[in-house]
Amino acid sequence: MGPGAAPPVDLFPIFHWLPEKFWGNWIQRSNRVGSNMNKLHRKLLSEIRRRRENPTYQRNSVMDSVLDQNEKLGLTDHQMYFFCGVLVEGASDTTATAILSFIHAMTKWTGVLRKAQEEVDRVVGEGRSPVWEDYDRMPYVAATIKEAMRWRAVVPLAFPHAATEDDWIDGYFIPKGSAVYINVWGLHHDPAYFSNPEMFDLDHFKGKTALAPELASVTDVDLRDHYGYGSGRRICPGMHLAERNLFLAIAKLIWAFDIGPGIDEKTGLTIEPDVDPQTGYQEGLILGARPFACRMSVRSEARRDVIVREFQKVDADVFSKFEF
Repeated sequence: MGPGAAPPVDLFPIFHWLPEKFWGNWIQRSNRVGSNMNKLHRKLLSEIRRRRENPTYQRNSVMDSVLDQNEKLGLTDHQMYFFCGVLVEGASDTTATAILSFIHAMTKWTGVLRKAQEEVDRVVGEGRSPVWEDYDRMPYVAATIKEAMRWRAVVPLAFPHAATEDDWIDGYFIPKGSAVYINVWGLHHDPAYFSNPEMFDLDHFKGKTALAPELASVTDVDLRDHYGYGSGRRICPGMHLAERNLFLAIAKLIWAFDIGPGIDEKTGLTIEPDVDPQTGYQEGLILGARPFACRMSVRSEARRDVIVREFQKVDADVFSKFEF
C-alpha cells in the first residue's frame, strides 16, 4: 500500500469505529498486503539460511549476526523474518522517497542543480564519481540534501513517543502514557525558522552542513538542522547509514545527470512541475511524490563510461556474491 493508502487510524483511534467501506475497504487491502509481506519476509530468511549451509559463505550480514546469537536472543521464526523485512523496508522506502523528493525539486529549481554540479565538478572532475570522503568538500551538496529532507519531510509526523509521566506544556495537560507526535512538517515549515518555507532555498542551511547525528545532539534547537530522523531516544537508529546513502546517491546523480522538467510529447512544451504538497504528493505515514514528468540525461560520454566501469566493479565485488 502506497503513501496515503491507509486512513490515520493509529493517529486517531476513534476512526476504528467507522465502517471500513468509508475508507475503501482498507482492512481487507491491509490484510492482503500483510499476507504478501509475510511471504516475502519468510522467503528472505529462508534464503539466508540456505546460503549459510554453504561452507564458503561469509556470514557478515545483519541477519547472520541475529541467527548466530539466536540461542541467546530466543526469537521465533516470525520475529526473525519480520525483523529482516522491517530492516529492508525501513531503509529502502524512506531513502528512496527522499531521493525522489530531491529529483522532483530539481525539475523546478534547476539553478540549484547547476550550482551543485559546479561544486561536484570542482571537487571530483570527470574521472570518477563522488565518494563519501568528498563530503566535507561539498558543503553545497550537503545543504541540498538537508533542504530536500526539510522541504518534503519523508515522515511528516515522525513516529509516536509516549509520555512517561504527567506533564504540562503551554497550559496543556499531557497525561502519563499519552501518545505524543512530533509535528515535523510544522517544524520544517515554520517561517520563524525557515523563511519562505515552500521554496527550495539552500540559505536555510547556511553554516549547518555538519552531519545529522552531531546536530541532533545539540541542546540549542536553533542549531538543529532538521527533524527528518526524528528526535529523542526514538531517533532513527540508522541515520548514520541513511545520511551516507543519501549523500552517495544524490551526489552521484548530480555528478552524472542533467535533470529538468518533463516535456509534453504532443505539444513539445515544458510540463510545469507540480510540487504542491497537497496535489503533487501522497500523504500517509510516509509523504511521497506522486508520479511526475522528468527529463534526465547523462552529462557527457566520459561520465557514461565511468558509470559503466563503476557498475561493473560493483557487480564483480558485491552483486556476484548473491543470487538474483
